[in-house]
Amino acid sequence: ALEKKEVKSKLGEKVGLPCCHEIPSSESLHNYRVYWQKNTTEVVLAYAEGKEISKHKRYENRTEMDSRNFTLWISPVEILDNGPYQCVVQHLRSSQNSFVLCDKTVTLFVTADFSKPNIIAEVSAPSCESTEMVVSCSSHGGFPKPKISGALNNVSVVWNVSWVSESSLSPYNVTGKLQLNVTKDVSFTCSVEYNGFAKSTSLLLKKTNDCIVPTVPPSYNVITASSIIIIIFLLAITLAARYLPRHVCSHCCKPQDSVEEDVKECTKTPLSSKVTSETSSV
Repeated sequence: ALEKKEVKSKLGEKVGLPCCHEIPSSESLHNYRVYWQKNTTEVVLAYAEGKEISKHKRYENRTEMDSRNFTLWISPVEILDNGPYQCVVQHLRSSQNSFVLCDKTVTLFVTADFSKPNIIAEVSAPSCESTEMVVSCSSHGGFPKPKISGALNNVSVVWNVSWVSESSLSPYNVTGKLQLNVTKDVSFTCSVEYNGFAKSTSLLLKKTNDCIVPTVPPSYNVITASSIIIIIFLLAITLAARYLPRHVCSHCCKPQDSVEEDVKECTKTPLSSKVTSETSSV
């Protein structure tokens, strides 16, 4: 019966691919013929009558087979090892007569860890109400081709994703970009998912507070009117300081005159009083 199984392994590890038959304790490997082949065309390893009869050069010094249950061990695992493997077991009744005991397909999924996602947020247009940002999330050196997911305060976002790889069986570099309009501080998470594994990074995106209202310079008319008022005010103070003392001293003795003149001036009998006295004596 044809059986299918999946096995996962990380780059550089040791992995065992199970076959479909185990030799009873009463028998030995000499009674079997075992083929391990990849993609049904490339013979990885083959045994017949207890001896190794074939091995692919790419698997030299990296593979061995368990002599009891026919498990194929690969170490260290490479990305090129990714793919389906087929184990075929034949029982030898005689050198000319054999029959197939089992045929099993095992698919090996090789995983290479991606780097921890790196998040970069660049402000493109700050304002008092919101901050426009271009957020990028990147990771490299992993396999297989990954997916990028993101969340803004636990709400999913859609990425514009690009991948770079030399071939379908080479490590990938991945970058996702996103435009956001941030109105308040929010928690942002980026995750890279690949073959059942995931790596995540979180970053607090802060709204900028550059809300300085520019000062509007006064208009030309306002400056002109203010200047005229100030000049008039200064002229008024100057004139008042110059003419007000003369007006007050016109009704009193001048402090700059001599003492005698002051006495004469201040003791003069008013003319009207003199005339009145003469009239009375007559």
